[in-house]
Amino acid sequence: MAELQGVPRGAGTRVAIVMSRFNGQVTSRLLSGAIACLTHHGVREEDVDVLSVPGAWELPLAARLAADRGAYAAIVALGCVIRGETSHFDFVAGPAANGLARVAEETRVPVALGLLTTDDLGQALARAGGRLGNKGWDAAEAALEMADLARRLRE
Repeated sequence: MAELQGVPRGAGTRVAIVMSRFNGQVTSRLLSGAIACLTHHGVREEDVDVLSVPGAWELPLAARLAADRGAYAAIVALGCVIRGETSHFDFVAGPAANGLARVAEETRVPVALGLLTTDDLGQALARAGGRLGNKGWDAAEAALEMADLARRLRE
């Protein structure tokens, strides 16, 4: 029985990061974590494009536009939706995540989910370089692993 698993190899890998500016205090930290991860694994800075969008709602379209370019081995989607006093959370978080999954399925370009969905700012900050690590790093690492696995399966 063969078992294939991608490894986070960055050399020669082009990556797009789509990042929501909404909740920028959190997403800027996710971005720092993602870039640190990519460079740690050998991705050159000139092989990373950061596409900044207004909010999490816009992440799927930006990811689709990036995937359609055919230039990227993987896409890292970063955002933060914090549950508030209105139902806005319910209308944004799930559809954004589902849209990102659809982009990956339809384009066959790996899209890593670095979209935080938390109850409050404290939880978000804990996951954006705080006591629970940096989910931007985790998403970038997942993107590299999936890009490698996709490459291996295409060979």
